[in-house]
Amino acid sequence: MNIAILGAGAMAGFVVQNCSDRGILLTHQIVRPGKQGANAGILQVSSVADLPKETSLLVECAGHQGLAQHGPEALWRGIDVLTVSIGALADQSLLDRLETAAREGGATLQLASGALGALDVLRAAAIGGLDHVSYRGRKPPAGWRGSPAEKVLDLDKPLAKATTHFSGTAREAALAYPKNANVAAAVALAVAGLDETTVELIADPVAVGNTHEVEASGAFGTMTFQVTGKGLPENPRTSALAAMSVVSAIIDRQRRVRF
Repeated sequence: MNIAILGAGAMAGFVVQNCSDRGILLTHQIVRPGKQGANAGILQVSSVADLPKETSLLVECAGHQGLAQHGPEALWRGIDVLTVSIGALADQSLLDRLETAAREGGATLQLASGALGALDVLRAAAIGGLDHVSYRGRKPPAGWRGSPAEKVLDLDKPLAKATTHFSGTAREAALAYPKNANVAAAVALAVAGLDETTVELIADPVAVGNTHEVEASGAFGTMTFQVTGKGLPENPRTSALAAMSVVSAIIDRQRRVRF
């Protein structure tokens, strides 16, 4: 495969290094004009139009805005896109643009599993029908700085107990918390229910990391799944597991036997 990467942050650096360690070379990197990427040996460009025609995959590690800006054009040009910015798909107009571009370009938008597992279980369970799916995101209070949680809680003062600062649908969470609710959107899209999946976002003073909890019930039975993730050393706000999921997805694309 000829692979390009979008973004130049901690996640992009992790993906490039870990792919290189496994003999998978990324040839081009899309960065904002005037921004110097940190990955030596990769040709840096500023747009999808600058990528060679042989490019088969664009790996998005630039957030919602990056997906919105470059995703549709890549798909329209026949380049598959692998993204972790799943919450961006809560914007129906963007989802429509991406689906139209993918259809016209004969390409595919692939969603990385991100900071959560068990999505394969949810997708399978949805075939038999689900009665209930919920997601609960729990972080230390400081982890919610820069988000709408600041309008509900005084994050500069110690919290006496775990406090829910958002309760609603996965679509509402993804739109209101674009940097915090990619996991909620991933859960919902796994069962095709952005408006049916319930979400709670919690600031917890005793939390030791970012914890994701999923509960589901249906014809298959019941499921409870929980993972507490760490951040990347270069940027603790970036989920290490999300970055790992991107590398895993790239490797899977090259396998003849895959899950």
